[in-house]
Amino acid sequence: MNSTGYILRFVLTMTTLAAVLLAGMLYITEPAALKAEAVFNKRAILTAVEKKLPKPLKEMSDQEVLDLFEDRVDQHALNMKGEEVQGRVAEQIKLEQEKKKPEADRVLPLFIYKDDQGNPYYILSVRGSGLWDEIWGSIAVEADMNTIAGVSFDHKAETPGLGAEIKDNPGFPAQFVSKKLYNDEGELVAVNVRKGGVADADHDVDAISGATITGNGVTEMLRRGLKYYEPYIKKIQAGGK
Repeated sequence: MNSTGYILRFVLTMTTLAAVLLAGMLYITEPAALKAEAVFNKRAILTAVEKKLPKPLKEMSDQEVLDLFEDRVDQHALNMKGEEVQGRVAEQIKLEQEKKKPEADRVLPLFIYKDDQGNPYYILSVRGSGLWDEIWGSIAVEADMNTIAGVSFDHKAETPGLGAEIKDNPGFPAQFVSKKLYNDEGELVAVNVRKGGVADADHDVDAISGATITGNGVTEMLRRGLKYYEPYIKKIQAGGK
């Protein structure tokens, strides 16, 4: 009959071996996992300017995405006053973490993509709430800092066929192209996901049938999230850098 000491030594040995094996697997697989995450995030950001890319994203290999991002995208970090924050990299800023801070202390990511002619497109990141959980998006704005060049949306747990259509149905983000952030009075109103059809050609898009709460979440997310960038937007519109 095995002694208690033997059983304890056996359990300790097996636990140690398992820990070593898991650590080794993590060490081996972590670089590949980090690269896959980086590619996924970069594809999501570039989706907002896909019409301006040299070729469609679906035709690009992972390495081509990484190379394009490196060559064409400048990364910046902004404080809530629209000022550059040194020592921060835009792609490493997580809005889900920033939103836990007081608003005055938050840092915003900014990506600037330049097309073949050198025209800049400012990609702003927004995050909000859908029906079941968080939703988020990348909003590409032309050099006038008013005209939307493209958007991409994603979600954590919206209903397939309903709220999930903000990502899965290409027709939904396509509606945002050429919409305006500002109205004629110079007020930032962004874009309204409107049930019942488009009433304002500059600021409305059609809602997704059966996904009213998710659509309302997109509207609120855009108004609030883009408002955070307004000090920077005003600076660029005034000719600043």
